Amino acid sequence: MTAKLYCFGESGNAYKAALTMTLAGYDWTPVYVDFFNGETRTPAFRAINEMGEVPVFVEDDVTISQSGVIQEYVASKTGKLGGKDEAERRDVLRWLFWDNHKMSSQAGSLRFLMNFLPEDKRPQEAIRWLQGRMKAAYATLEHHLEDRDWLVGDSVTIADIACCSYLYYPEPFGFSRDDWPNIAAWLDRIAAQPGWKHPYELMPGNPSDRA
Repeated sequence: MTAKLYCFGESGNAYKAALTMTLAGYDWTPVYVDFFNGETRTPAFRAINEMGEVPVFVEDDVTISQSGVIQEYVASKTGKLGGKDEAERRDVLRWLFWDNHKMSSQAGSLRFLMNFLPEDKRPQEAIRWLQGRMKAAYATLEHHLEDRDWLVGDSVTIADIACCSYLYYPEPFGFSRDDWPNIAAWLDRIAAQPGWKHPYELMPGNPSDRA
């Protein structure tokens, strides 16, 4: 059975799951969720995921929410992208937890506030605070990538896919590749992986749909 991923193109967290399945060669199809018109808050969607969030992975009798858990499930099931031994797998998890706490949670909020709220409702103090948090996260990545191609080991893993997820989006939220050359080169290496696609190509949903 083809797995279903409930998702929408603007979601960096959904992109983590979608790109993981794509690079692992997993058989999947997207199911569009109309987030901006409130679908995740409906009883029908809450019956799929009580947390009211995307992504949600559904395959046979398996339903998984939270992007990191979906990534780990796909890596475990395929034997791909999860690290080559126990030490690498622990380090992959370390970066997944770091991303969830320090990177994506800040990036998602910041990008939403700067691009998807009406301009007169954008909280400038919160935006400045989040941009400071993001600069600290970029600095961590930049330093770690000084002498390595990948976050863990010698090949791409779900750690890279998690941490890169928001950095391909075109909407401005304070990230510029010119400021972070090691991150820029790393993003190019990920994008060179066979099957890689931009989030707006991999999943349905684009800001232009609401223009």
